[in-house]
Amino acid sequence: MESTGKKGCIQLSQQTTDILLQAGKKHWIVPREDKVEAKGKGEMQTYFLNIQSRDEKSDTGTSASESSVGDLFGDDNKDDAATLRDIEKRSRSAQWVVEILANLLKEIVAKRESLGIRKDPAALMEKLETMAKGNENTMVIDEVKEIITLPGFVKKRKSKVEDTSDLGDDVLEELKDYVIMAASLYNDNPFHCFDHAVHVSMSCTKLLARIATPDLDEYTAQEVFDHTYGITSDPLTQFATVFAALIHDIDHKGVPNSQLVNEGAPIADYYHNKSVAEQNSVDIAWELLMEDSYKNLRRTIYTTVAEFKRFRELVVNAVMATDIVDKDLKTLRNKRWEVAFDPNTHEDAEAARNRKATIVIEHLIQASDVAHTMQHWYIYRKWNEKFFRECYQAYLDGRAEKNPAEGWYQGELGFFDFYIIPLAKKLKECGVFGVSSDEYLSYAVENRKEWEKRGEMVVEEMKSQVESKLTPKRRSMEKP
Repeated sequence: MESTGKKGCIQLSQQTTDILLQAGKKHWIVPREDKVEAKGKGEMQTYFLNIQSRDEKSDTGTSASESSVGDLFGDDNKDDAATLRDIEKRSRSAQWVVEILANLLKEIVAKRESLGIRKDPAALMEKLETMAKGNENTMVIDEVKEIITLPGFVKKRKSKVEDTSDLGDDVLEELKDYVIMAASLYNDNPFHCFDHAVHVSMSCTKLLARIATPDLDEYTAQEVFDHTYGITSDPLTQFATVFAALIHDIDHKGVPNSQLVNEGAPIADYYHNKSVAEQNSVDIAWELLMEDSYKNLRRTIYTTVAEFKRFRELVVNAVMATDIVDKDLKTLRNKRWEVAFDPNTHEDAEAARNRKATIVIEHLIQASDVAHTMQHWYIYRKWNEKFFRECYQAYLDGRAEKNPAEGWYQGELGFFDFYIIPLAKKLKECGVFGVSSDEYLSYAVENRKEWEKRGEMVVEEMKSQVESKLTPKRRSMEKP
């Protein structure tokens, strides 16, 4: 939109405007009187930001669009400046997620067209959605599948995937709106926030891309299909995985499930004290998707009963896999991995392939959920500090029994030894992620070594930084 700007004004897209409205900043927005013609996007309604600095009438010749956000607000309005920066960042992140999901939706549509898949009757699909939304007797955790059936290998003609306009404006607008609404449903936690969801989505996208392959002849394509357990051949599976990453921590309360259970929180009681946050996230995200305003989006994600069931099962399994504390779920996953990758296991080829696909997808999102531990040291430090801040805040608010700083150093070593490094090794063992599995394992090992050397000092630094930012009210909470 740069070419449609106006001197002295900051122009806002519809997407940024929507986020500002959700943040309660309606008074910041001024609709532009005339619609603009944006290159490649056609006619658009845009808006101007209704905020100017205290010296707005100075003769410096600097336009608002050239000033920094901080300059626009001045020293007396730093909170508003920070809010706008956060909104701008969230808008960019949301747009990235929209583009990734839109590309996968295009591939879903192209795959359907190439296979000649016919839509099931609209009335049947609506009945199915109503049944799935209205069944309060079934908990999300009860829907976890041991094996999710993916489509078998089918020769298809090559289908060219065009730009996002192929989806239709209505579908694309609904997708944008859904992502923005999902972002707004994240609480303002230091770690379990929308930024984390985007980071997990990025990792999922990267890992999925590493198992994607170019068009090959029929014989080789069959081999690739078998080698990747059909994941690379089903864009709906890939869409569901990234979608699950987007929604997996919606409405996270900033404390672990165990704390919600200890507090006797209504939400914990509702979910029978099992995988509370994860089930809640699925239910909220699904209820949002089932709203009438996303009907066109839903009819693009799935058009048949089989597609609907596969999408739902994949989303549920993927999000529930992010609960790595629940002992029952953990035991089931470990057993399934052993069965799937035990060379002595004798099973029907299709069942074996689907079992492996199911468990690989779960481990993919698990690795993505803690991807910062398997990336460069400074990225690990950044997210580790965010999580520390979140845990420390819970402690100060009386929502944790002990100061997290006391066991943080040893806790991280144990996390690397008993979860992160074994998980990275599993990515390598399943053999579908190419060099990414080596990269993740290498970074995990190096970060573990670095933490062993510097971790105690890092904890003291983090503790000092967090305590220096406490408000007087919070400091008073620490006094006997």
